[in-house]
Amino acid sequence: MLVTYREALNQAMREEMQRDDRVFLIGEEVGYYQGAFKVSKGFVEEFGPERVRDTPITEAGFTGLAVGAAMAGLRPIVELMTFNFGILAMDQIVNNAAKVRYMSGGQFSVPMVIRGPGSAAHQLAAQHSQSLEAWFCHVPGLKVIAPATPHDAKGLLKSAIRDENPIIFIEAQLLYGTKGETPEDEYTVPIGKADIKRPGEDVTLIAYSKMLLLSLEAAEELAAEGIEAEVIDLRTLRPLDVPTLAESVKKTGRLVIIEEGWKFAGLGAQIAETVYSNVYDYLDGPIVRVTGEDVPMPYTRPLEDLAIPDKARIIAAVKQVL
Repeated sequence: MLVTYREALNQAMREEMQRDDRVFLIGEEVGYYQGAFKVSKGFVEEFGPERVRDTPITEAGFTGLAVGAAMAGLRPIVELMTFNFGILAMDQIVNNAAKVRYMSGGQFSVPMVIRGPGSAAHQLAAQHSQSLEAWFCHVPGLKVIAPATPHDAKGLLKSAIRDENPIIFIEAQLLYGTKGETPEDEYTVPIGKADIKRPGEDVTLIAYSKMLLLSLEAAEELAAEGIEAEVIDLRTLRPLDVPTLAESVKKTGRLVIIEEGWKFAGLGAQIAETVYSNVYDYLDGPIVRVTGEDVPMPYTRPLEDLAIPDKARIIAAVKQVL
């Protein structure tokens, strides 16, 4: 079944809310407005305002409410209008959601999903274009997911809703309208498992979210020159699927990591260290990272384009390691 990324998320939440009446959705404009990006279209009509809760503009407030609800036995889905606004809820996410199970000695779990758009869209400028996944990956107790395709978005969101831990689920804003095939039957995608989206022998490309689509485009262009790149979609950023990454680099001997976030202390640095420490003897060249520029996102389109990785930079990085 061909669906958009937005529709896949809608299906995942609807199916889980139908399956388990403990699941509810909370956030700004998720009810009668149907979500800022229309992901919750039709929900308030089907499930009612008790389970599809519109909130004031209080990220710390409704995220904290969801933490308490999860501790009390419910399974909340928190929609952030953008993960840039999640900064306002970092105390609830980092000091409460991520730590309650540990600090209670396992007496309480926090089964909740915090989801919404992340990374840059088009000309949303410095305060609304940030890729903050490395922040969340730094926190023990959080699982972090960033799917690139409708298939993985649906399957991973269903798995996240069923998980007993707090999940950060980042949806790149520019992916909402992209299309892909999903099975008509019930399915889930396991958390913590990467996926080889394109096999290859010459170089490994590791990417996630919308950088995965860019990497696949680069791989096709490289194939026309006789360079076969293996493209791995992380899907889950924490926990990291180290065996899949290590086996690929063992085969190819070369690695390029692509991420939209800032380079300094970025997620790619952790991936590079992890791969290096596991398969150092198999590397035939230095690991190369393609990242966003270490600047606040410019507003003007030409400068925004320069700040974000593009296909040409990925191809140049591959040729560098070869």
